[in-house]
Amino acid sequence: MDVSLLMEYGWVLIILVLLEGLLAADNALVLAIMVKHLDEQKRKKALFYGLFGAFIFRFASLFLISFLVDVWQVQAIGALYLLFISASNIVKFCRKKTGALPKEKGRQSGFWTTVLKVELADIAFAIDSILAAVALAVALPASGIPSIGGMDGGQFIVVFLGGLIGLIIMRFAANFFVKLLHARPVLELAAFAIVGWVGVKLAVHTLAHPFLHVISHSFAESGLWKSLFYAVLALIALGGWLMSGRAAKAHAAAGETAASEERL
Repeated sequence: MDVSLLMEYGWVLIILVLLEGLLAADNALVLAIMVKHLDEQKRKKALFYGLFGAFIFRFASLFLISFLVDVWQVQAIGALYLLFISASNIVKFCRKKTGALPKEKGRQSGFWTTVLKVELADIAFAIDSILAAVALAVALPASGIPSIGGMDGGQFIVVFLGGLIGLIIMRFAANFFVKLLHARPVLELAAFAIVGWVGVKLAVHTLAHPFLHVISHSFAESGLWKSLFYAVLALIALGGWLMSGRAAKAHAAAGETAASEERL
């Protein structure tokens, strides 16, 4: 690989690590909520099974998608799925913030039922993560590394590393990202907006497929489209960071006001 190609691959890997970090933190929050009713020993065991399942399902998804990645129907389904989970999670986030989301009620699940729910959640997380990674990677130039499955070897390695780093974050660094999401909850909104924008990127790649040819392949591979994609992605990330900072300050100010009123 020449230097410019290495830089492009490295930039995509950095984006993947940041996106995987936020998604892994969100996943960790969901899993923590699912197992919180268990006692400490069973909770640890359920989370261990969950981590093991996450490893299996994530890499099973990667190898399956690597063989199907050039099928335009699979690309189209992947793009629609990413757009759907982006929109649904953004709506859910907004409803949660406005108090429109009803609280869950009902009987608590037993240990093995909880483990099953955790594993089903792992499958959804694996598909989300790998699809987002593949959508970023498939538009990268050919690396010259022999193909693995149906993907260029370099693209496969980037997706593999992104998935592996996501698992490491979920296991070891999730607490940091969970605290970050608690301090700056709008970052969760930005993360799912990025997932949606990645879905748009996969949609463009799909529409440029030789079978469809709705968009010219030269545009999908052009520097103009790549520059536009990364510029919008950076704006979403920056906007999320700045908005979350203002929200955190407003929340802190409201807390101080409430505390002073209580003292009075």
